[in-house]
Amino acid sequence: MVPAGTATGSVDWQALESAAREALKNAYAPYSKFAVGAAALTADGRIVSGCNVENASYGLTLCAECTMVGNLQMTGGGSLRAFYCVDAGGQVLMPCGRCRQLLYEFRAPDMQLMTTQGIKTMDQVLPDAFGPQHLEETR
Repeated sequence: MVPAGTATGSVDWQALESAAREALKNAYAPYSKFAVGAAALTADGRIVSGCNVENASYGLTLCAECTMVGNLQMTGGGSLRAFYCVDAGGQVLMPCGRCRQLLYEFRAPDMQLMTTQGIKTMDQVLPDAFGPQHLEETR
């Protein structure tokens, strides 16, 4: 956890990229050889990170976003304001559909993601998302 951003609420994208690259070093990817690191800025200014953790039973593999959200919960919870994900070559990666849904669950209202096409909002990368608000409607 590293404080990031400024008092004005801007996002330090370089710090997020560095944290994602650092997390990448802990990836466990003996099967695919496709290591991934992810990092996010929380609403309270912390940086949380995660890496992919593969399993011989492929369906049990954890994406970097999964371990990052676990890190979020283990370090006090909260919501995510900004997100960055990289591959072993340092290239920006888009979260898969499952991980977009996971990020949506823990997003701050103004969450932004670094994408292969620049910075986008959560609503742009997962339009018309299903979320907790839909479950509340059924009660």
